[in-house]
Parts: sequence; C-alpha cells; structure tokens
Amino acid sequence: MRLILASASPARLKVLRDAGLRPEAVVSGVDEQAISAPTPLALVKALAKAKAEAVASTLPDTDLIVVGCDSVFEHGGQVFGKPQTLQRARERCRQLSGRSGLLHTGHHLIVRKGGSETSSNESATTKVHFGVFGDAEIEAYLATGEPLQVAGGFTFDGYGGAFVAALEGDHTNVIGISLPLLRTMLNELDVPYHSLW
Repeated sequence: MRLILASASPARLKVLRDAGLRPEAVVSGVDEQAISAPTPLALVKALAKAKAEAVASTLPDTDLIVVGCDSVFEHGGQVFGKPQTLQRARERCRQLSGRSGLLHTGHHLIVRKGGSETSSNESATTKVHFGVFGDAEIEAYLATGEPLQVAGGFTFDGYGGAFVAALEGDHTNVIGISLPLLRTMLNELDVPYHSLW
C-alpha cells in the first residue's frame, strides 16, 4: 500500500523514515488560517482532517494510506501556532522560559483497501517543560530562523532541543507525529503497523 504523508514538514517525514516506513510527502495546500475550532485539540484534529482529505481527493489509488497531521502549542490557555515574525518568536521564548506547555498534534488517517475507505481522527498531547532562556540565547536561537515556522516557536529535534528540560508523554509527538498513536490508529483500521516496514 502507498503511504502518503499529507504534510510539508521535513521533520514528520524524517520521523516516519527513521521508523522504517516509506512515506511519500504530498503537500495539501490547505489554508490553515481558514480553519477554526473551540479548543486546541479540536483545532489540530480539524486541521489534520482537512489536510488528509485534501490530499486523498487528488489520489485515485485504490490501496493507500493518507496521514494528515497538524500541531499547535498551548501555554496558559493560549494557542501558539507558528510565530511567523521575529518579534512574536522573541515574545514566545520569553513567555516559555522556565515554564511548561502542551504540544497537541492532530492525526487523521484515511485507509483505502479492497474497494472501501475508512478513517480515524485522534490527537496526542505531550507536556513540554522548558529551561530558563537567557537573552543572548534567545537572540542566537532567533538568528537560526528555526522558531519562525514551527508550532510554538521551538523544535525538539533541532536547535530548540537544548531548551527543552523534560517531556511528559511521547517525544515523537513533539516532532509532529506520534508513532505510538499512529500504530494504534493503523491497527484499529485493520492495517498492522509492522506491515508497513
């Protein structure tokens, strides 16, 4: 079966490939700003579903798996998406210094096989504890450009990993796709995870 990752994220693609899977990446083109929801968990699930459905609609394959994901970071009741600007990224680093927040990732799977289609929509949450950032560290981190295009303004698998003091929950979820949740969802849709190795 073809395994399609409906995401432009090189980090998600790397996690899957490092886990022995062979996904193809197809960018959904979904306008993330056009989607809203009442809670962070509802938002990531809605975004993941929109991405997976948009990509699946372009593929005529009868046997395939499409995985859509999206992540947001929640701190103090606020949702932190991608900062987009240096000033916003700087403010977020200061807000997160010495504190904790929740990284939510929505996962939507569409499985086509044997002439039928099934789907599943779930989310995973990991609590992220940050160390204290000094002003010079914040400016050096901003200069890498990394925090501008990632949920919450930090990454666990890049420069930002040095600022993460501890995690409660799945570490792959913080990178953008929870392998334990993916395995559970695939098994529930009658696709043994190990069959994709």
